[in-house]
Amino acid sequence: MAEETIVLTYSNEASGETLVSMRVLEIIAGLAAQEVEGVSRLRGSLTERAQEAFGRRVHGKGVELQQTKSGLDVDVYVYLNYGVSVPKVSHAIQQRITSQVAAMTELQVNLVNVHVQGVVSQKTTNTIDVNNLFGEESDTEGTKK
Repeated sequence: MAEETIVLTYSNEASGETLVSMRVLEIIAGLAAQEVEGVSRLRGSLTERAQEAFGRRVHGKGVELQQTKSGLDVDVYVYLNYGVSVPKVSHAIQQRITSQVAAMTELQVNLVNVHVQGVVSQKTTNTIDVNNLFGEESDTEGTKK
């Protein structure tokens, strides 16, 4: 299976060409999306989640790219934190991905489709007093009131 690459072209006539793997572009877009405040995580496939379970960090998950004649079309699949404004975070993701891909590769991003896969609520931590499991009040001598 051959890995798909994109040729970067520049106005100067340097010898040779620069090839960029689509996987690299997915990583750039994925990291850019994760940097946006309000994004909890990106969607991952079953194999990517298995790799993360074994301690390997997987970048570029939840990002799909399609090369067109005029540039790139990006689809990003995200989970957002509960309580954030979905339109504002989605717009921030679109801007961040477009600017990061353009800054790092000088490729034109035509559109960024943001697919919100779910909302993640913040976990609350419960503190348990092992000396008072049932929440009963006691006096200073250790007897119940």
